Amino acid sequence: MVLIPVRCPHCHSDSVIKGGTTKAGTQRYKCLNATCPHYSFQLDLIDKGRCPEIKEHIIDRALHGSGIRDTARVLKISPTTVINELKKRVIAEQCALPPPGLAQPR
Repeated sequence: MVLIPVRCPHCHSDSVIKGGTTKAGTQRYKCLNATCPHYSFQLDLIDKGRCPEIKEHIIDRALHGSGIRDTARVLKISPTTVINELKKRVIAEQCALPPPGLAQPR
């Protein structure tokens, strides 16, 4: 039997327990650290589009003028995933900006 040390990828705590499995059969873990921003996580993501690194690559490629289909082909993800991620970023930026008619206090 081989024991694999598991650490939370968000807070790097080693107080982690098993938390069941996903529908696809991968192991899910739960972080017991009270200050951790995330409660559960997986070590191996089956859906590559959910990986934070892939999301950053999507944004970088869009800023450098790469098309949606090209980005999807290079990153080996669905074009729908690329479109949805770009929509999320646009909506988040619009919510963060003040309305154009309001002046900033000095």
